[in-house]
Amino acid sequence: MGGMAPRPPATRLVLPALCSGYFVVLLDVTVVNVALPSIGHDLGAGVAGLQWVVDGYAVALAALLLAAGTAGDVVGHRRIVLVGLATFGLASLGCGLAPSTAVLVGGRVAQGIGAALLLPGTLALLGDAIPGKAEQARAVGIWAAVGSAALPAGPLLGGVLVQAASWRLVFLVNVPIVVAAAAAVTVAVPPGRRDTGRRVDVPGAVAGAVALAGAVLAVVAAGGGRAATAALGGVVAIGATCALLAVERRSPDPMLPPALLRERAFVAANGVAGTMNLATLGMLFLVTLYLQTVQHRSALAAGVALLPLFLPLTLMAAGVGRVVGRVGPRVPAAVGLGVAAGGFALLLPADASTPYVVLLPALLLWGIGLGVLTPAIVTAALRAVPPERSGLASGANNTARQAAGAIGIAVYGAVAGAPTHAARFLSGLHAMAACSVVLYLAAAAVTVRWVAVRSWEPSR
Repeated sequence: MGGMAPRPPATRLVLPALCSGYFVVLLDVTVVNVALPSIGHDLGAGVAGLQWVVDGYAVALAALLLAAGTAGDVVGHRRIVLVGLATFGLASLGCGLAPSTAVLVGGRVAQGIGAALLLPGTLALLGDAIPGKAEQARAVGIWAAVGSAALPAGPLLGGVLVQAASWRLVFLVNVPIVVAAAAAVTVAVPPGRRDTGRRVDVPGAVAGAVALAGAVLAVVAAGGGRAATAALGGVVAIGATCALLAVERRSPDPMLPPALLRERAFVAANGVAGTMNLATLGMLFLVTLYLQTVQHRSALAAGVALLPLFLPLTLMAAGVGRVVGRVGPRVPAAVGLGVAAGGFALLLPADASTPYVVLLPALLLWGIGLGVLTPAIVTAALRAVPPERSGLASGANNTARQAAGAIGIAVYGAVAGAPTHAARFLSGLHAMAACSVVLYLAAAAVTVRWVAVRSWEPSR
């Protein structure tokens, strides 16, 4: 009979192997949130400790994404992905067995390092391992859908695991998935291409990581009233940022070319993307604590309650992508920011006795806004650079979102304080909801003014 020959069994493993690695990386962005009250109770962690449980992962992931992508180009993406899987799996095991908050935070940092090594290579290896443009396009679509599904799955799966067993299972469940993915990658994925003409910008990566960690430390310490530690973190952040700028100007192969920072559309797109995550991850941190500690919902009930926030990201992605392709990213991004701002505004009256039917419109508007905004602002970042820089633009956009999200968790948690002090916490929740409205409306104005509509054109 005619037709295409069936692919070898090993080749069929490529897509599930790479998608499963991508899934656990994004799952760990949201799955931990519903476990935070249980972690705090079992390990005696205060708000600052819980902030670092979330931010340890986010800081490492944000700081190393760009350098990890370059490392994959230089030494081969399969090798970097396998190192990332091993690191992530061992770190997940350490998190699941952690006897103290400090050990858990260290494990989360190691998870973030593994995630940063793993994330850029999964997409690159799809292109190398799967022949044919049509098949590649289908594979990338599945890869993107799996990533989108991880976000709503996080709170729900976390709630189920915490309710059924323990918060430790939230981390331990990663281990068999990672082992299976690593075995499949080893068997099925070819080594891929290497670009020996490039170098990894290690000084830039180190300076960026130190700057971000210093900034988060300063905010968390300030929220806890530790002025000396906050000052030290601020000094470290400023010094490391200056070092990063100096290193990038002199590097022959910089992690983030300084010339791109002179492109207004590029800066605007990444600034809006950062604002999106700063407010969203900051408010998610507070809303999760609010649902469980202030309103006394179970972890599973809180996970279910958060589904209207995350489902639109998955359900709307394809349709919004087509609209953005027709009209450009500027209008959808501005509309998404405005709709999400409306969701934040509806959280302003929330108190300890607010019924879920009143919270639901706020979560839906917030989620729909993000569902419109996310594809649009990623497209805007890609259109703000020449086509040959699309990989760098994608990495920079991811880095901006993760870095701003880490700072948002630190800032919002510092302002609200401990959820056990309900009156103060609710006051902080209201203040940060109002702040989020202002930030999103300001970002909408920046979008209308500077975000690119068409493909890249240099600034004049």
